[in-house]
Amino acid sequence: MSANDVSLKVRSTLAQIETEQNVRVLYACESGSRAWGFASQDSDYDVRFLYVHRREWYLSIEDRRDVIEKPLSEELDVSGWELRKALRLLRKSNPPLLEWLKSPVVYHHDPVFTREFDELAGMFYSPRRCFSHYLHMASGNWREYLEGRDQVSLKKYLYVFRPLMACRWIERSLGQVPMLFQELVDAVLDEREVRDALEALVARKRAGCELSQSAPDETLSRFIATELKRLKALNDPEDSMGDMDELDLFFRRYALRN
Repeated sequence: MSANDVSLKVRSTLAQIETEQNVRVLYACESGSRAWGFASQDSDYDVRFLYVHRREWYLSIEDRRDVIEKPLSEELDVSGWELRKALRLLRKSNPPLLEWLKSPVVYHHDPVFTREFDELAGMFYSPRRCFSHYLHMASGNWREYLEGRDQVSLKKYLYVFRPLMACRWIERSLGQVPMLFQELVDAVLDEREVRDALEALVARKRAGCELSQSAPDETLSRFIATELKRLKALNDPEDSMGDMDELDLFFRRYALRN
């Protein structure tokens, strides 16, 4: 599908969700490899959105489901978080949520909501929590898919390098981590040999080449092992915490006004 066809299909799906679930979608974006900038031609579209129910939904003693997920189609993977859930995760400086706000592909947004939510994200951004998240992700993916193996899936290198570069970004106090992988690489990957090997891998994936099982890339593997060791030895970055009352006030403005 063309980019325009995808956008139309996503917006139609979101409108259907609003009607069927009696909710209002406040923000919807692309996540995953297409937003990171190294998607293959046949990669899924990972649509993530934030939504709010009508006021009556919140005036109940019952605990209710706070996630909406559409059955996975051949091309679209669509899921969303209810506003209160999103704000609770924002309080914890949840990295995936922060990344959504930086997505280069936005399918739908309430301009005022998006601006105000982004301001809240800045208030509650915690370098310490985000660094810990990305380091844990890089370590886990390295251990599960690459470390000590004779044959590896080459694309898994990208799922280790992105959180590694995010850690470097935070280490250098560059602010909230961007979504685009190339932006991370350009800013923090100084090692020329490693960068050349990585960019060749990204180019192959973008071109739709099958990155199947093969022998490990020694240049990339050596860098990962060394960098993980270095990052784990660092002192924790500074922490931060916003004003909790701001989250309550924000929630009331959007959940109790309709």
